[in-house]
Amino acid sequence: QVQLVESGGGLVQPGGSLRLSCAASGSILSINGMGWYRQAPGKQRELVAGISSGGMADYADSVKGRFTISRDNAKNTVYLQMNSLKPEDTAVYYCNAEIMKYYSGRYGQYWGQGTQVTVSS
Repeated sequence: QVQLVESGGGLVQPGGSLRLSCAASGSILSINGMGWYRQAPGKQRELVAGISSGGMADYADSVKGRFTISRDNAKNTVYLQMNSLKPEDTAVYYCNAEIMKYYSGRYGQYWGQGTQVTVSS
């Protein structure tokens, strides 16, 4: 069994910062790409940032220069540092990872339960 557990969401004022964390646990042999998605009310889930196993990162245009994704492979953890937050960043943020379990022979997509980020004065 594999679990992704997120933490770090909350309420913050515009211009503030938050740091999200997502730790993967279970019978993990290897983790390929990891990323963060978000879904605002009435909107589709969208990719915010992704990072390869080698550390190459990619960002949605709306967050470039404000958000930074990083990972600690030894801890099977991915982070999202969010600075200069705007009200339009309000959403549920989901962690995603491509994980190969022991004895599976292939990668599968796994999701966290989501953490609420609210940017409001």
